[in-house]
Amino acid sequence: MTRELVREILSWTDWGIFAYFVALNSSYLALLLMAGLEFARHLRRLPFAGADDMFRSPLTLPVSVIVPAYNEGPGIVAAVQAMTALRYPRYEVVVVDDGSSDDTFERLREQFDLVEVPRLVPADVPYEGDVLSVHVARADPETLTVVRKTNGGKADALNVGINLARHPLICMVDADSVLDPDALLSVAKPFGDDPLRVAACGGVVRIANGCKVLGGRVVDVRMPRQWLVRIQVVEYLRAFLMGRTGWSRLGGLVVISGAFGVFRRDLVVEVGGMDRDTIGEDAELVVRLHHHLRGQRHDYRVIFVAEPVSWSEAPSTWRVLGRQRRRWHRGIAEILRKHRGMIANPRYGRIGLIALPYYVIFELLAPFVELSALVLVPLGLWADAVDVAFAWRFVLVAYGYGLLVSLASLFIEEVSFHRYPRWGDLARGVAAAVMENFGYRQILAVWQITGALSAWRGGKGTWGTMHREGFSTPDFVSGRVP
Repeated sequence: MTRELVREILSWTDWGIFAYFVALNSSYLALLLMAGLEFARHLRRLPFAGADDMFRSPLTLPVSVIVPAYNEGPGIVAAVQAMTALRYPRYEVVVVDDGSSDDTFERLREQFDLVEVPRLVPADVPYEGDVLSVHVARADPETLTVVRKTNGGKADALNVGINLARHPLICMVDADSVLDPDALLSVAKPFGDDPLRVAACGGVVRIANGCKVLGGRVVDVRMPRQWLVRIQVVEYLRAFLMGRTGWSRLGGLVVISGAFGVFRRDLVVEVGGMDRDTIGEDAELVVRLHHHLRGQRHDYRVIFVAEPVSWSEAPSTWRVLGRQRRRWHRGIAEILRKHRGMIANPRYGRIGLIALPYYVIFELLAPFVELSALVLVPLGLWADAVDVAFAWRFVLVAYGYGLLVSLASLFIEEVSFHRYPRWGDLARGVAAAVMENFGYRQILAVWQITGALSAWRGGKGTWGTMHREGFSTPDFVSGRVP
C-alpha cells in the first residue's frame, strides 16, 4: 500500500511538472507573438518616427545620463566617449566613481582633461557615501561631470547622480555599456509623444562581446567567440528584445534594466530614489513606481522601446556569470518580498493580477521546478510511476518547446532588425540555443536557487567584483571570429 501511494504521488508530481513547463513555455511563446506584433508596428512607423525633427526641436526634453562606475577601468573610456557623442539636442553625462580601487578615474581624467570644480551636492534623495570631489571636462564642462565618492554601492552612486542631475529626464546607464548614436532619441521619444503619462522607458540591451568597437561606437556586429557568451546572446534576445517588449504591449512591464533606462526625475525623487537595501535596485524602482502611481490612481505608462540601442559586456567566465545570476535572482526574491502586498491585489491592475504573479510562478520558482524535474522524473521512471513515453513527452515540452521559443526569437530578430549580417553568426546563434539545454540551464538553476535562498535568509547583498575585459581587446580591433 505504501509503495503504491509513493508511485501515485510521483505520478501526479511528474504530471504537475509537465503541466508547469507547458504553461511556462506557452507564456514565453505568447510574449514572443506580442513582441512580433509590436516589432511589425514599430517597423511600419519607423520612416515617420520624426527622429530628425526631435533632434532639431527646442522643445525636446533634456536628459541627464547617470553612469555609476566601480572598477570599470578597461571599458570606461569607450563607454563615456559614446555617451558624450550621442545625437541629442541637450544632455549631460554624470559619471559617479563609487570608490574604485583601479584606474577608472585616472583614465577619465587623462582622456577628458578633467578639472576639479566646487559644486554642492543637493540632498533631493538620500545617500550615504561621502562625496570627495566633483570634476568637469575642461573642453566641455556642460556635457561631462565626474564625481568621486567613497564606496557605497551602485544604488548609492545612482542617488548621488540623481541629486546632481540638472534635467527633467534621467537616464541610468551601466559603465560597461556603449550606446548607439540615436539611443537617447529612441528612448526619450515616448516622453515627447505622451509627456503627461510616460513615467519610465526602457531600451534593448545587446551583448558587445565579439563586436568591433572604435571611438566609442559599435562599428561591426559579430557573434562572440566564446560559447558561454553566445548562449547569453540568445538569453538576451528572449528576455530583452522579446519578453520585455511583450510585457510592454500588455501594459505589465515591471523590469527596466539598469544598463539602459530613462525616468522622469521628479517621480524618482518623489518615491525616494534608488533603494540601497535591494540588490536589484533598477527593477525595484520600476515596481515602486507602479506601487506609488497605482496607489495614487494616476494615469501613467511604463514602456519598452524595441529598437536596439545599448551594448553591454557580458560575463565571459563561469565564475563571473555565477555572481551575476545569483545577484539577479536574489534581486527578484527581494523585490517580490518587499512588494508582496501588490501580488494578486486588484488595486494594482495588470501589475498586481498578472505581471507580479507571473514573476512569482515563472521567474522566481522556475529554477526550483527545473532541478526538481531532474530528480523526480527519473525517479518516477525507476519506480514505474511514469512510462518512457511520458519521459519523452516531458523532454519535448521542457527542452524542445523551449528551444522552439529561442529559435523563434532568433528568427524574429533577424527579420525585424538583422543586426548580425553574416549567416555564420546566425548559425552560431542557433547552435548556442541548442547547447543552452545541456548543462547551462541546470547550472544556472543552481545559481538562481542560491541567490533566492540568500535573500530569504536575510542579510545585505553585495555586487561583488565584476571582471571587465573592456572593448579594446585584440579581438575587438581585428574583428576575428573563429
